[in-house]
Amino acid sequence: MNDNHGNHRIVLITGANKGIGLATAGELARAGHTVLIGARDPERGAAAATGLAEQGLDARSVRLDVTDPATIAAAAELIAAEYGRLDTLVNNAGITRDFGTTPETLPLDDLRETYETNVFGVVAVTNAMLPPLRRSPAGLIGNVSSGLGSSAVLTDLDHPAGEHAMLLGYNTSKAALNAVTLVYARSLRDAGIKVSSLEPGHCATDLNHHSGPSSVEEGGRRIARQLGEALAGPSGQFFHPEGGNYPW
Repeated sequence: MNDNHGNHRIVLITGANKGIGLATAGELARAGHTVLIGARDPERGAAAATGLAEQGLDARSVRLDVTDPATIAAAAELIAAEYGRLDTLVNNAGITRDFGTTPETLPLDDLRETYETNVFGVVAVTNAMLPPLRRSPAGLIGNVSSGLGSSAVLTDLDHPAGEHAMLLGYNTSKAALNAVTLVYARSLRDAGIKVSSLEPGHCATDLNHHSGPSSVEEGGRRIARQLGEALAGPSGQFFHPEGGNYPW
């Protein structure tokens, strides 16, 4: 992921102490970027950053709970003070509470909790990071979404992802996130900040009890590639893990 204003970018990734977030951090750090690992748990975040730093990579942990406004504000202040700008924000943190439930049995509190992280958390972090993003010569926001948030996928009864089509909390929160992407892509167009939805593919992570067919390393490579394509291309895309775009 490079740009026309130089190869080095300051990147913040939420939920990056493990899984796809950490794999993405490693990919971007190996490409020569400074990677800030957003993590709810300071100890886990520090361990993840240390693991990358021991490989000679430029990584540091930033305490950031996307559901905690105080940590979001503190992270934005730290980035502004330490780096003066933010070039790329990857809203990666996400949860699901759907497994083992049906739409009619998912507790409303679980649905609310899902939206707090997957939707409201993204909006809160994005808004807080806009000041340093505006100081980037080529600001970029990538929202890690899912094909399960595509209305076209959810209405296709023969789609391979159909076995997961009834995850009420996860799927509707990702559909909402896609709308958030499009709203910000439009609102930030004049500011020169590009916003797109990313899709790492069905990877084996804690979120799905390690049931996905792809590895987190593959997911990280896909997200890193999509960020590069998002930076070079038009705003408001919904990237497919195998290339091209998903239908919204």
